[in-house]
Amino acid sequence: MIRIWKEKTMAWGARRGMNATRLAVLSFGGILLLGTLLLMLPGMSRSGESAGLLASLFTATSATCVTGLSLADTLTQWSSAGQVVILIMIQLGGLGFMTAYTLLLTVSRREILLSQRLILASTLGLRNTGGVVRLVRHALLGTAILEGTGAVLLSLCFVPEFGPVGIWYGIFHAVSAFCNAGFDLMGPQGGSLALFADRPAVLAIHGALVILGGLGFFVWEDIYRQRRWKKFSLYTRMVLVMTALLILMGWGYFLLAEWSNPATLGPMAVGDKVMNALFQSVTLRTAGFASIPQGGLRESSQVMCLLFMLIGGSSGSTAGGVKTVTILVLAAALWNGLRGRQMVLLRGRTIPARQVFNAFTLTLTVLVAVFLCTMGISLAEGGPFLPILYEVTSAVGTVGLSTGLTGSLSAGSCLVIIALMYMGRVGILSFSLAFMLPKGRGDKVRYPTCDVMIG
Repeated sequence: MIRIWKEKTMAWGARRGMNATRLAVLSFGGILLLGTLLLMLPGMSRSGESAGLLASLFTATSATCVTGLSLADTLTQWSSAGQVVILIMIQLGGLGFMTAYTLLLTVSRREILLSQRLILASTLGLRNTGGVVRLVRHALLGTAILEGTGAVLLSLCFVPEFGPVGIWYGIFHAVSAFCNAGFDLMGPQGGSLALFADRPAVLAIHGALVILGGLGFFVWEDIYRQRRWKKFSLYTRMVLVMTALLILMGWGYFLLAEWSNPATLGPMAVGDKVMNALFQSVTLRTAGFASIPQGGLRESSQVMCLLFMLIGGSSGSTAGGVKTVTILVLAAALWNGLRGRQMVLLRGRTIPARQVFNAFTLTLTVLVAVFLCTMGISLAEGGPFLPILYEVTSAVGTVGLSTGLTGSLSAGSCLVIIALMYMGRVGILSFSLAFMLPKGRGDKVRYPTCDVMIG
């Protein structure tokens, strides 16, 4: 009887998990569609005329999926009301609709039902609902503190430059940076954060918000509760180590590769070169801010950028990409395979074969989508392959960095980029969540094994 009850409970959990996954995905779609309708209103554009369906849909998708790609400059295209709508979509897209909904339930003192806890767990990339409400509340409080602090510090930097409107710039940029969105209000002449390439404070504040937003809420909670490295979970240590390694590797690479490049770091002072190389390494992790022109990077540097954009941040965070721990699992599988091991070992622990298989499946799916879409857009636009690959990778990694190609794409290519942004934020999310569901009944039929030649 107990066994039958367990099987029925797991089957029910699988069904509810699938419903939670669908609702989590549909919540992003709902925010996107509502944002599109709002941005199409004439009052949302500075010109007083509707921006049209394509521009509104592209911007709403980019904001909801915290990407940052845009067909037109945010400052000159959208009015103050339009910028507010974009900021709200960035916040909801970064935290997830259900996280914001939990805040409303908490404020109104309403009970959070099991189905809602399942959706929250799905949105945050958790395997179960234990402690999920506490985690969400801590995440919301942490977000408010970090974004508020960032807004105050950035306002102090922007007000002397822009006057009272610098306060709004500080708020907008703090939310955009923490949510890894990459939208900016510097105008077409500002080139994202190029105006502040010689202002270490501005780059440091943006970079710190990007890193903190990309760590993930589970990592925050683990650090807050344990507070000692030895007590951190293996996952938290993996995230922190991978984050530090990627930042340091990118920093060193861009310093060496771009040091004398007249289009990027070449004309800068030594201190500015060091800071901008570090910021380039950080912003590639799905943030989308740029202090140096991306079109001026050497081709070898652009290839390095592609790798960083695909990796992205960590699970359950505001960042996109295939995630840091996914890449670490693949690297561990490669290392153990080269040593002839049949198990994947990492720091004295065995990574389950199913999770290794999931990591390969997820990464390969993203790579196939990137190259197929790049070839399709290249054929349609007739443009050079590498810049198009850069835009496509930026879209699927929800990064938002651009070599300047986005604004010149045709309507068909824009729709492909829209689909990639949605896939990067929502498709990869739902794909990952599907792997976290209970196994269910498994394979009913087993076939004979067959040895094949590899290599």
